[in-house]
Amino acid sequence: MPSLGAIRMTDAVTSSLKVSAPVTSTSPSSRSSNLNQKIRVCVRKRPLSTKEINRNEKDITQVTGDRNIQINEPKTKLDLTKFVEQHSFVFDEVFDEYTRNEVLYERTALPLVNYIFAGGKATCFAYGQTGSGKTFTMLDPRRGLYVLAARDIFDMLQQPQYEHLFASIGFYEIYQGQLYDLLNERKRLHAREDGNNNVVIAGLHEYAISNVDSLMQVFDLGSQVRSTGATGANDSSSRSHAVLQILLKPKKSRKTIFGKLSFIDLAGSERGADRGETDVKTRMEGAEINKSLLALKECIRALDQDKKHTPFRQSKLTQVLKDSFVGKSRTCMIATISPGNTNSEHTLNTLRYADR
Repeated sequence: MPSLGAIRMTDAVTSSLKVSAPVTSTSPSSRSSNLNQKIRVCVRKRPLSTKEINRNEKDITQVTGDRNIQINEPKTKLDLTKFVEQHSFVFDEVFDEYTRNEVLYERTALPLVNYIFAGGKATCFAYGQTGSGKTFTMLDPRRGLYVLAARDIFDMLQQPQYEHLFASIGFYEIYQGQLYDLLNERKRLHAREDGNNNVVIAGLHEYAISNVDSLMQVFDLGSQVRSTGATGANDSSSRSHAVLQILLKPKKSRKTIFGKLSFIDLAGSERGADRGETDVKTRMEGAEINKSLLALKECIRALDQDKKHTPFRQSKLTQVLKDSFVGKSRTCMIATISPGNTNSEHTLNTLRYADR
């Protein structure tokens, strides 16, 4: 996954813009899933990249409905006979390779924007292997979900019923179990709970913002210092979870949070062996990433099954997201997948992780 400080559309995304997309069922009006669920899990398939096409890779993923996806996994028997094993999954919503970010936004983050203006707390995060389209989906500087959400947030703040509110932004990363402020020279931060059991990031630097341009300027500032590193999967893979939060606060009580929307670009989900982790530092990074992703899965599963105990304290990621999961809250997870046959194992792992 590319560095956030220099986000560019990947070959996969670029190639999708060159495809003459047929009329598909990705129109918002044709979809029937409930946008107001407490937890929604969606899947986004990217197109084959130029490199994958040049390597003669085959598209083994097939979107078979608004909520269904099938993986045709190539396998080989002991006698070297080749065969295909089919895997089918059902999610709250599935988006094919022709789906534009604007359509994805209407079905995932837009309901969360409306929700925070009702005083709620919401979280939208992308999960998947390095290079599957997470950063383009969440943080692309032109059509990322955070940009599209910001436009609507500022439009709504102009309405008379919300003129008592203003927006501020915080941007931090979770790297090796520690929090670092990306808007304040990577200053170390600490997550604490206040008297009302709300999670507070002590010392987090926040900027009051009034338009999309100011948001993007602040975001670019923080993107330049996010932790990245070369791995076997990507020369500039994100080695941390980036959390961009937009807070709605009353103008007369700037310490009070009226609503909060968090966008999270998770680190790549592939295994250490697949990333080519050979040195101690890289292995430690990978172990911490996988530990936090497992903890996140367990928390979502516990919430979905209405269990009495939710293991928020298993990782720093789930600890800071606690108030986005409990009480008046909503969450949307977007699992991004690569369609090529060489990524079949990663794609299946992502879908199994997301499958509730």
